[in-house]
Amino acid sequence: MGSNLIAVRRIIPFVLFAVLSPFVYSQETGKSASLRGIVRDSQGKAVAGATLRLENKGEMQGAQSDAQGNYSFAAVRGGVYALRAGMPGYADTEIPALFFAARETKNVDLILLPAKSLASQSAEAPRFFDEPQFAVAGVTDTTNLGGHGSNTMVRTRETLAKETLSLNLSLNNTSALPSSGTEQEKSLRERVAREPHSLEANYLLGKQLNENAKAHDAIPYLERAHELKPGDYDSSYELALADEHAGNFENARDQAQVLLSHADKAELHHLLADAQEKLGNSLDAVREYERAAELDPRETYIFDWGSELLLHHAPEPAVDVFTKGNQLFPHSVRMLIALSAAWFSRGSYDHAVQRICEASDLNPNDPMPYLFMGKMQIAEPEPSQQIVDKLRRFVALQPENAEANYYYAVALWPLRGVSQDAARAAQIESLLNHATHLDPKFAAAYLQLGILHAEEKDYPRAISDYQQAIHLDPKMEDAHYRLAQAYRQVGDTGKSTAELQIYEQIAKESAQELERSRHEIRQFVYVLRDQSPTLAH
Repeated sequence: MGSNLIAVRRIIPFVLFAVLSPFVYSQETGKSASLRGIVRDSQGKAVAGATLRLENKGEMQGAQSDAQGNYSFAAVRGGVYALRAGMPGYADTEIPALFFAARETKNVDLILLPAKSLASQSAEAPRFFDEPQFAVAGVTDTTNLGGHGSNTMVRTRETLAKETLSLNLSLNNTSALPSSGTEQEKSLRERVAREPHSLEANYLLGKQLNENAKAHDAIPYLERAHELKPGDYDSSYELALADEHAGNFENARDQAQVLLSHADKAELHHLLADAQEKLGNSLDAVREYERAAELDPRETYIFDWGSELLLHHAPEPAVDVFTKGNQLFPHSVRMLIALSAAWFSRGSYDHAVQRICEASDLNPNDPMPYLFMGKMQIAEPEPSQQIVDKLRRFVALQPENAEANYYYAVALWPLRGVSQDAARAAQIESLLNHATHLDPKFAAAYLQLGILHAEEKDYPRAISDYQQAIHLDPKMEDAHYRLAQAYRQVGDTGKSTAELQIYEQIAKESAQELERSRHEIRQFVYVLRDQSPTLAH
């Protein structure tokens, strides 16, 4: 897809897809909602004096951003509104469909791009998309974030999004072989001792330390190299990278922005994106990830762009990015895993199954695709025969892998049939027992054994299994609930009541923690081309 995404945004029909939960429209008076946020420019600086309009069926409220870029609207009735922001010298920004429930407080931050950048970037940016399919228009909180299906389904979507991101973190944390790295580091330290004022010696040692996950140790040498020649790009970039690795995110951001004023390089945009995300500036981060991928559509940059979208509850754009990434890098296992996770988050289980199975076929010995498909099939009530077949292969290839045995057992569980086939139950029990033998701390496997024994009405064994699961994971709410039911079956109402009380307390705490963790990740508001207004869940 070749046109520059940013340039074509001017002609995109604004159609909003926001990952927001359904709401009940309130016609009652006196239950007004409110809206607030911050208007920033593309560098993350507050824009003062921007004009904002909030419109609903002919009604319009106006506001201006203050010196810190803050704006607010009060007394907003429940319904659907269009939010528009403009400022001389900037391109207008519009979010055409914001949904408000009664008494809801919504936060939406906006970015205004310089008007000239739309034309100038069109000629400069390399081709990546033939046509733009989406544009991130803003960011909001997750007060109303929800989704179709059970809590298990929603939790699984969140888990897969975070684990997709971890696929990149684990890759980036891979360092050189310790022996060769240690020898080279020793040699470079000796050189710096001989030549303390050598730009090259300080830079090379700092770079080596940074690559060996010693960012804190690297910074003094890179700072010295930067002082010796402030205009040197390589040492300045490596210093910014080391600051980002060491957690000095503000330093990394500032240095990357200075370097970008002299060189529009993909690696700088990517570094700036990493720093902005760590600082909580997710809207700035996604635009930098996007720009990095446009300038240099390498596998890592595309993957990171899509992962950022998926993490912030934007599955449709994530599907688009990962699909293009898969086309460009058809042998990337993690790109297919990520595409599967994005389809799952979008609610398309069949597409998710197809892609995760393709990922497992690229390298059948790689456990990661199987672990993702295992989590997916647990959340789905109807088993997929493709998933069952792939997990059978996982066990065959890695019979001593505890998770392989567990996930295959769980996949077989719905296939027992109405007759509760004894042979199938025995196979499942054997797999689960092997999983606990391989990993005695596998709480989920003990829980599943308890469920199996309870189904067979062997309540003493079920109670023992549940107790072991709780011993390993005291916060496992399902184990407490099922243990309460097993106690009730054997007539021990006192213990049953006590376990139910524990379950209710843990369930309440778990729901609160889930809500807190979800609110920490702000949600992208985005527009898709040639679609009708819809809510995506």
